[in-house]
Amino acid sequence: MVNSQVAGGACVSRSCAGCGGRIADRFLLFSMERYWHTRCLKCSCCQAQLGEIGSTCYSKGGMILCRTDYIRLFGHTGACSACGQSIPASEMVMRAQGNVYHLKCFSCATCRNQLVPGDRFHYVNGTIFCEHDRPGAALLSTHLQSNPVLPDQKTLIL
Repeated sequence: MVNSQVAGGACVSRSCAGCGGRIADRFLLFSMERYWHTRCLKCSCCQAQLGEIGSTCYSKGGMILCRTDYIRLFGHTGACSACGQSIPASEMVMRAQGNVYHLKCFSCATCRNQLVPGDRFHYVNGTIFCEHDRPGAALLSTHLQSNPVLPDQKTLIL
């Protein structure tokens, strides 16, 4: 049992932030200014016990996450790849090639039209283009038989 001494010599047992139960285990975790049973500190997405998979965990939007799920949901930095600003946990995002974008920032570099799920777009050297403004579009339409896609283009459908 893990106890701490308080003024006057009284012992106070810890209660788990996850289940609310008393922590009488030999080991406990301290994260986000609270104590946890090792079995109760879990990733909100994959349910992995965070004490068993590493020494770090992430918290955003009321969720507790392992590193893998944090990156999957919010990107490497939690920042928009277009504007560099932070993306709130409650905000929907668009993803392309491992990058994360605010919905309003996921737009064509040429015409600035915002792209929405279902739109075709091209991701060329880190830049997003709509179907109509993709670089080399005229070249592609005239040489469609011999060279259907330029080597640096990737077409993704959301």
